[in-house]
Amino acid sequence: MCGIVGMVGVSAVNQRIYDALTVLQHRGQDAAGIMTAEAGELFMRKDSGLVRDVFQQKHMLKLKGNVGIGHVRYPTAGADSAHDAQPFYVNSPYGICLGHNGNLTNARELTEVLVREDRRHLNTGSDSEVLLNVLASELQRVGTPRVTPADIFAAANAVYRRCRGGYAVVAMVIGHGIVGFRDPNGIRPLVIGNRETSKGTEWMLASESVALDMSGFKMVRDVAPGEAVFIDEQGRFYAQQCVAMARHTPCIFEFVYFARPDSIIDNISVYKARLRMGERLAEKIKRERPDHDIDVVIPIPDTSRTAAVQVAQLLGVKYREGFIKNRYIGRTFIMPGQEQRSKSVRSKLNAIDLEFRGKTVLLVDDSIVRGTTSAQIIDMAREAGAKKVYFASAAPPVRYPNVYGIDMPDTSELVAAGHTDDEVRDIIGADWLIYQDLEDLEHAVRHDNAKITDFDTSCFSGEYVTGDVTPEYLKRLQGERSDEAKQQRRDGTGRGLKSARIL
Repeated sequence: MCGIVGMVGVSAVNQRIYDALTVLQHRGQDAAGIMTAEAGELFMRKDSGLVRDVFQQKHMLKLKGNVGIGHVRYPTAGADSAHDAQPFYVNSPYGICLGHNGNLTNARELTEVLVREDRRHLNTGSDSEVLLNVLASELQRVGTPRVTPADIFAAANAVYRRCRGGYAVVAMVIGHGIVGFRDPNGIRPLVIGNRETSKGTEWMLASESVALDMSGFKMVRDVAPGEAVFIDEQGRFYAQQCVAMARHTPCIFEFVYFARPDSIIDNISVYKARLRMGERLAEKIKRERPDHDIDVVIPIPDTSRTAAVQVAQLLGVKYREGFIKNRYIGRTFIMPGQEQRSKSVRSKLNAIDLEFRGKTVLLVDDSIVRGTTSAQIIDMAREAGAKKVYFASAAPPVRYPNVYGIDMPDTSELVAAGHTDDEVRDIIGADWLIYQDLEDLEHAVRHDNAKITDFDTSCFSGEYVTGDVTPEYLKRLQGERSDEAKQQRRDGTGRGLKSARIL
């Protein structure tokens, strides 16, 4: 999962792109990058690390121009080093920079075609570079000094024809403007905002509406699935539905975990969705344990708070903040490696003994993925004196890989895969475990005004909405994306490490 932003302004955009990336930092903590352009010249800064660490004042001063894009990344297949920090750049045609959130399911096949037929050179193992080169190859066919909106949409149409998977993209065509587009299923999010100034209209594209709020932009709408938008350097906005919407199925895990609660995605409030998750979860708890002995409901900070408040209220028990979070530690789910995830849990959370001692505690989390965090938090609750520790997940069991840009690739790393709920309970060490039902989760996220009836629920259901995910593909992905494979790439011992060496 990554965060992307693109902007066309009437004044320098460097600070506002930086600000947008800081509020999208939850989508990726591994690397960050900004590219801007002025008078045909490209300015770039990107590196591994958090936004605040990658960009210092000396870098910001050099990011000149009223047009630019930014990206925050968390590591997935083929993207584990500073070489793979985005945005990516290719000099022909025109000079194109691209930031990408998602995953192409046919990246390997596209790579072969790009090398063999398009005569493109790829320097990394990232599917984002593949996508960039597909777009560049199609724009190369224009062959004129100035690209028109019609040329942009023709190229986007070809990208849709060639690329499969879940993706949201912002790209900068140097000297021309910003392009944004979203996969035909709308799996990954992309929103449009603008702001009127005395000098003209400014535009921003971003993964979440919270990035617009940060800079005072008004939310206009979401980019539609299969739609491309183009904002030229004069601030003129163009849009075209390039391919028919396949079936609008946004990723439901955005609402469970990834997105900020103050964001609105596809006209659905993330905060309201999580409130409804809590309501549905409480109803299931009351059905299964009408005579429960829960003394207190405690959330596991931060994403589960909203649901936990509703659970406590509907169960008629106390809600307490039992864990204090060190806000200078990153999100454990998106950390690159099991060992690092394990070490970070106790440095991230500290229990308040008074809220646990002698009590039957219901811990509420947004989901259980690998089970590592859950097990350690349960141990912390017992060490703090809890009499019993129950565990509730606001999402169903994660049993299947996610192939659309979320790092849930290796089934062996998913604690619920191949295990019953009771077995998961024993593995994480809870006295009782309850999961949200998938049907209840979908009802919680669904909202009539959004006109969305279905979601990508592949990590829970094993049903892949693009229809091209085979057992062979999943097996190959498992080999590429396991923690062991990532460590080999970081050590330089893995196969397929193509990045240019910095000497």
